Amino acid sequence: MVNEQATEPPPVSLGAGSAFRLFWAAESVSQFGTYVGNALLPLLAATTLAATPVEMGLLSAAETTGYLLIGLPAGVWVARARQRLLMRRANTGRALLLCTIPVAWWAGLLTVAQLIAVALLCGVLAVLFDVAYQSHLPALVGRDHLLQGNARLQSSQSLAQITGPGVGGAFAQLAGPALPVLATALGYLSSTLLLRRIREPDPAPPVEGPDPRLLAEIRAGLRFLVRSRTLLAITCCTATANFFAGVLSAVQVLFLTGVLGLSGAAAGAVLSVLGLGGVLGALSAYRVARRVGQARAVWLVPLVTFPALLLVPVAERGMMLAPALVGLLVTGYGVVVYNVAQVSYRQVVCPETMLTRVNASVRFVGFGAMTVGALAGGVLGESAAGVRGTLWIAACGSCLAAVWVVCSPLRGMRDFARAGVDEADGPGERDA
Repeated sequence: MVNEQATEPPPVSLGAGSAFRLFWAAESVSQFGTYVGNALLPLLAATTLAATPVEMGLLSAAETTGYLLIGLPAGVWVARARQRLLMRRANTGRALLLCTIPVAWWAGLLTVAQLIAVALLCGVLAVLFDVAYQSHLPALVGRDHLLQGNARLQSSQSLAQITGPGVGGAFAQLAGPALPVLATALGYLSSTLLLRRIREPDPAPPVEGPDPRLLAEIRAGLRFLVRSRTLLAITCCTATANFFAGVLSAVQVLFLTGVLGLSGAAAGAVLSVLGLGGVLGALSAYRVARRVGQARAVWLVPLVTFPALLLVPVAERGMMLAPALVGLLVTGYGVVVYNVAQVSYRQVVCPETMLTRVNASVRFVGFGAMTVGALAGGVLGESAAGVRGTLWIAACGSCLAAVWVVCSPLRGMRDFARAGVDEADGPGERDA
């Protein structure tokens, strides 16, 4: 067992490297644009276009349907591409798609169907961007610094989750729906420019090595994932949490604006609390993982924090909104600490030639579950369960996600073994 009283080594200053700084900035701007857009499109649909719960569910599902459509082959395509170039092209495509929304608004032609189509296509490009950035990070910072690098990237994502919905909601209320969406598109273009400034070579894909047949490479990634008991348990935990997060996302804006009567800006502020918890989680994730163990963090953190989501459905107007804010804060904290630990683990144990395919497979399962959950949430919200009842289902289901990792070999481990071991047998530094 690792001596838990040993002196903690000082973290490496990743910010000292200009390549990582630019990469971090580009990913941060892109995440900010994503969260502003994720707040703006549902607000547009609910308040301006009077969308029904089913339409809101379709819109929420469209944001992650890309993982079902191209999630598995995306890992192979990213492995065969220059990853930073692919990220730039994905961001440029998202910017152009978003520009169609203000154009349609100014022409008086904007519909819920167009919002769904734009969200779907942007989601497809987001798949390529996300798989590429997660797979490119080890080459940029080295595998020994992945925990710190992922913590910094998660802190930016959580900060975007805080500011994005609030900025989007307030801007939409002040300036109408057109200008905020245009600003989001400019954010994606700014991210593209930051990526272009990175001077380090963008590694070319290997000429030889992986099987050139698409299906064979997809099967290889899935086989590696399924044969690893710990990776499989983590993936199932993530998929369960994401399914019920999708149920929640389908009705949360309707709950805040319709049931509680909040304005667009106030609804955005409430949703930002989840991101505030995420920032706190990102700032402490490295120390939590070092203190309790990286493996323990993967199962203990969701077990303790995910049940806080049960406070959200009890929300009412006035002071009774406070329990919901606490629930979102604690849940946001837990999600980010869990993500930092499990993503870093995946990047450590996967061979470089397998990483993009495994990343894509995990995201295919996890975000595919979110898509199905969003569709289910839309149907439930329009059924006898109603909007509040659907929130209760989402909160109760989220508590079940931790069962996968609690009942896995992770519960007997403190830290993960390094790359190069037979991970299928559940390696790691075990408790004494």
